[in-house]
Amino acid sequence: MDLEHYRVTPGSNVDLAQWATDDDGGLDKDEGRHLARELNERLEELQERLWAEHRHRLLVVLQATDTGGKDGTIRHVFDGVNPQGVKVAAFKKPTERELAHDYLWRVHPHVPGDGEIVIFNRSHYEDVLVVRVHELVPRARWERRYEHINAFEKLLTDEGTTIVKLFLHLSREEQAERLRARLETPHKQWKFSLGDLAERERWDAYQEAFRVMLERTSTPWAPWWVIPADRKWFRNLLVSEILVEVLEALDPRWPPPTDDLTGVEIV
Repeated sequence: MDLEHYRVTPGSNVDLAQWATDDDGGLDKDEGRHLARELNERLEELQERLWAEHRHRLLVVLQATDTGGKDGTIRHVFDGVNPQGVKVAAFKKPTERELAHDYLWRVHPHVPGDGEIVIFNRSHYEDVLVVRVHELVPRARWERRYEHINAFEKLLTDEGTTIVKLFLHLSREEQAERLRARLETPHKQWKFSLGDLAERERWDAYQEAFRVMLERTSTPWAPWWVIPADRKWFRNLLVSEILVEVLEALDPRWPPPTDDLTGVEIV
């Protein structure tokens, strides 16, 4: 696939309509799932090398509307990777202790160390999304946060972290279908909250917040990717292909043995 089509060019004006939420890349579901399985095997090997070499760090940021597929993306794309080197950090409503500090205070301790992949299920971007839409702080305050976030991510990349930021782009119609499925399926009802409906009423405000987020924080050191998310199989395929391409560019290598193994025999 032409991955560059899904990358938000730093400094460009963003129109979310340019990315169809039901894009299939010209593939059918069976072909897409087959390719995704192959990429998953490649991702497993690259992640093992990354962990063994213990030199590079990879941060994957996932943002989406409710039902956008963050959990499903993590579950399917990272199926089979070594949990020793992969961690997930989920950022929910801040605690009182977290609110007593600056908004990045709770984020920085979760960034990856050498050899690690860390996935942010929601992230520091909540502070220019939910905070903006619900007017939790004055506009002048959250407006400054785009600059803060760009500087924070520049710090991370300067210190050796590669950042992959993925916006799962869902249509309003598909969100309705997924919410309806949660409501009507007994074993999925635990995922449903009346608050989801209240957030859905703010759909247009969130779409504008996402648009500005992409426009203001897609940088040369940490660009955004827009992932069409209506078709789950294509979402998983595209995310897998981006991650494999990024890891292959890092080119992690198996480290040499720590000891001289010449002549060693097992008896």
